[in-house]
Amino acid sequence: MVSYVNALLYGVGGIVVAGMALLVALQERLVYVPVGPGFTKSYAITPARLRLLYEDVWLRSSDGVRLHAWFIKLFPDCSGPTILFFQENAGNIAHRLEMVRIMLQRLQCNIFMLSYRGYGASDGYPSQHGITKDAQAALDHLVQRTDIDTSRIIVFGRSLGGAVGAVLTKNNPDKVAALILENTFTSILDMAGVLLPFLKWFIGHSVPKGPKVLNFLVRSPWNTIDVIGQIKQPILFLSGLQDEMVPSVHMQMLYAKAAAHNRQCNFVEFPTGMHMDTWLAGGDRYWRAVQQFLDQNVLENKAYVSSQHEKGSKTR
Repeated sequence: MVSYVNALLYGVGGIVVAGMALLVALQERLVYVPVGPGFTKSYAITPARLRLLYEDVWLRSSDGVRLHAWFIKLFPDCSGPTILFFQENAGNIAHRLEMVRIMLQRLQCNIFMLSYRGYGASDGYPSQHGITKDAQAALDHLVQRTDIDTSRIIVFGRSLGGAVGAVLTKNNPDKVAALILENTFTSILDMAGVLLPFLKWFIGHSVPKGPKVLNFLVRSPWNTIDVIGQIKQPILFLSGLQDEMVPSVHMQMLYAKAAAHNRQCNFVEFPTGMHMDTWLAGGDRYWRAVQQFLDQNVLENKAYVSSQHEKGSKTR
């Protein structure tokens, strides 16, 4: 009987170790999916297909990787804010064009869509270290443009894009006016615990008292829960309560961590929103929430800065 129990324990232990080894070995392929099932790496459509005014932009990340992006305007002299959009982990920027088309119309804005390294027409292979550099290259490009209002650059990230956007916003308090997060996870380790529940005994934030023995094995941790509390700019949290990929509690945890130090945080829930369609399920309420956030935290701040500048000019 004892030998049977020992054999069983060894067997279970072997399965757990093998599962962890497989997770570590394939983690990049699990986190980053530039080509989804049934799709190709190339763009299925371009903004021209939707009759959008756009510019192909080619960038170099700080480590030399060649990146592709689309800069889309509602019309040539659009003076609205510019949204730097970071997508989810699967597919490429072409798959987000229908949402972007509506965003342009509803928010009267410009939109910059970046292809992470390894995605779309961009070179290289995705990693947290590399994508962080890619995001910085995109922001630096926008700041140098003369055809937009660089004081109103808003970072918008969905799922993985929210993790990317949070890091960029934290690192650039003087360049990013505000951050919008939609259905974003607290960390990749926490997501591993969602996908493989037995790992909750080994990983971080989901089980705070548990040993964090896997932390050093993860090459792309994307610890948004640690980053979010360091952001000083206004943050809007958009959460789909029916999210089948990232449990909505992740967004609640991110909001609680941010709001403890930042009074400019808004949290909006959408009862029927799923991981990819919260913007669609939310309808008018979704876009009103975003517009109200921009009006209160970006447009009003710009008006205040302008009025202070005018007062200063009069006194000189």
